[in-house]
Amino acid sequence: MNNLIEYKGYIGSIEFSENDGVFFGKVQGILSLISYEGTNAADLIADFHGAVDDYLALCEEEGSSPEIAYKGSFNVRFKKRDNHRRAAIYAMTHGQSLNSFIEEAVEKRLDALHA
Repeated sequence: MNNLIEYKGYIGSIEFSENDGVFFGKVQGILSLISYEGTNAADLIADFHGAVDDYLALCEEEGSSPEIAYKGSFNVRFKKRDNHRRAAIYAMTHGQSLNSFIEEAVEKRLDALHA
């Protein structure tokens, strides 16, 4: 089971409450709380789409820009401090910025998943 759904660029989680017998989730990667639920998959997806559409309509009504998740920048914290140093040295000795090295490494790993 895929625990994520996507609509208009927004990613939503999928969870299940055994006690309530309901599927539920929230939009990931933004500060605003956009939640949805349904008693089956079709209802959950429909409510997710409706919640995103309502959020976008509210932003338009208020004249505010909707939050965009995963804008392309984030902070990285290494568990091993030495990996930060090693990555920086590697990037410098290969004429790259640390950002471009990290981006390249992530792309290679993700591309390998789909190869």
